[in-house]
Amino acid sequence: MAVDLTIICVVVLVARVLINRIGDRRELERHTITPEALYVLLASNRNVLVIDVRQPFDLLGNSVIIQGAVRFAPQQVIDDPSLLPGGRDLIVYCTCPSDKTSRAVLHQALVMGFSRIKLLKGGLDSWRARGYPVEPYAKPFHLDSSRSEHLAAAS
Repeated sequence: MAVDLTIICVVVLVARVLINRIGDRRELERHTITPEALYVLLASNRNVLVIDVRQPFDLLGNSVIIQGAVRFAPQQVIDDPSLLPGGRDLIVYCTCPSDKTSRAVLHQALVMGFSRIKLLKGGLDSWRARGYPVEPYAKPFHLDSSRSEHLAAAS
């Protein structure tokens, strides 16, 4: 009897985890944009702001940025999503194919009530793999990810 109850509890727990994971994946898909769709969006001159939230070491090793993008230190935006400008479409990207940093920023922004925010699927690597334009990133930045470039420039 105790074994049956344990098995039932484990099955219910596993089912709940799977259901939550599927729900999270669907939520993420609703807030994702492909590189192709972003390229078309930018070409149409829509009021879109692309935001680079790569970790400083990723930026150091790959000092390019999507043309017209603005860079924010990832931890600063995660800690205070209100730094993101409201009232316009925002596209967030990082380097990693799993978009871990972008997802953290996206999650915090959604919690703060931002609804017009998406993350670039596959990040900068996916954008570049399709040959879309990038430009050199020459602004100073700190390897401490808690500071953004606009704050670093003021120091």
